[in-house]
Amino acid sequence: MKKFIEEFKAFINKGNVLGLAVGVIVGGAFSTITTSLTNDIIMPIVSIFMGGVDFKNLTVTLPTFYTPGPDAAPNTLNYGNFIAAVINFFILALVVFFIVKAVNKAMSLAKKKEEEAPAAPPEPSAEEKLLTEIRDLLKDQNK
Repeated sequence: MKKFIEEFKAFINKGNVLGLAVGVIVGGAFSTITTSLTNDIIMPIVSIFMGGVDFKNLTVTLPTFYTPGPDAAPNTLNYGNFIAAVINFFILALVVFFIVKAVNKAMSLAKKKEEEAPAAPPEPSAEEKLLTEIRDLLKDQNK
């Protein structure tokens, strides 16, 4: 059991797990924003072009196979909500696509800068070092 706990600690302490957790939290918050964007801004604009149809009201009443009580809500298939969810998904996917594209572009620019950096001149070989030492010694003798 102790080994299991140590492995779990090592797993949790890795940077990618922490990054994933932050991504999930931020993604959840971002999902709320895109849902609001879809429901409160985009869907009303779309409904203008569809004759003022409110997508939340697009439903099909399904039959019931029992006698409902007087206070029972009708059994409905809410396909308008599904359409709004699909549009929300596409907006979210589009935003994630742009984020990934921007990150990839930034990474390629960074990689390009690394490649453009001038390479250090190669070190002289052992022979060249030896010949340089001999030359320096001969200069010192001639003085």
